[in-house]
Amino acid sequence: MKQRTLGASGLSVAPIMLGGNVFGWTADEKTSFAVLDAFAAGGGNFIDTADVYSAWIPGNSGGESETLIGKWLRGRGRRDKMVIATKVGMLEGEGGKGLKASRIAAACEASLKRLQTDVIDVYFAHRDDPETPLDETLDAFDALVKAGKVRAIGASNYSAERLAEARAISDRNGWARFTVLQPQYNLLKRGDYEGPLQRLAIDEMIGVVPYYGLASGYLSGKYRTPADLSGARAAAVKKWMDGQGASVLAALDSVSAETGASLAAIALAWVKEQPGITAPIASASKPEQVADLITAATLTLTPDQLSRLTAAGHQ
Repeated sequence: MKQRTLGASGLSVAPIMLGGNVFGWTADEKTSFAVLDAFAAGGGNFIDTADVYSAWIPGNSGGESETLIGKWLRGRGRRDKMVIATKVGMLEGEGGKGLKASRIAAACEASLKRLQTDVIDVYFAHRDDPETPLDETLDAFDALVKAGKVRAIGASNYSAERLAEARAISDRNGWARFTVLQPQYNLLKRGDYEGPLQRLAIDEMIGVVPYYGLASGYLSGKYRTPADLSGARAAAVKKWMDGQGASVLAALDSVSAETGASLAAIALAWVKEQPGITAPIASASKPEQVADLITAATLTLTPDQLSRLTAAGHQ
């Protein structure tokens, strides 16, 4: 699998990123390990998680996904072969909440312990924290980079204005810059990325790893009518049925008939080929679903197919 440069982070990654939000949620330890095994076997090397995964489940407190990934990395001896990204900012705990310096320092130590590693490859601010000065947040991230605990830092769910401001502050102070961006982006949700944020990413060589590439599974084609809604993602999927959902699925069906690829693989391949994108994120609750991710990483859509998919979401 041909790798891509992750912006100016200094890292090289496969063009698909495995989402770890399901580990400890809809995938237990055995299934999570099987998913990770399949991903690695297919050439994948890029894994996304967060300290807050999956604190929303009764009985969980956060860190469950990191813990499972850490056990897998140690058990399989694959730490030096994988690029691991995790996040801070949505789980309260030692040091406070949000992106306060004390919280970032404590959360990083906890994530390192759960992941059973001495360095995080990409450490994301999970979401912007307007209550904490950017200077405080960036100084804290820079300290982790200088200490060798983090290789690169990233911004998730930041606006173009705040991302540009953050990078300017880092430049003025000689601190580590945000070199990776994680926005929401898929065939049906484009406004968060396309426009100023996309231009900034391209102009400043910021690696982009968008989440919800399959719109919570809707773009897999499994949920075409309200009668299809079931399982943990039902509520999240329902909103995509309105608007251009049906026309995008029809376009995906058409391209699938031409390529033989699944709708999920095609939807992710479309994201992968958009300007500025390094690797879309997609999760898999079962090992057999990983095949779609591996296919997406290597699938080349024609300009006509790409334009038809793009147009379907704009009608």
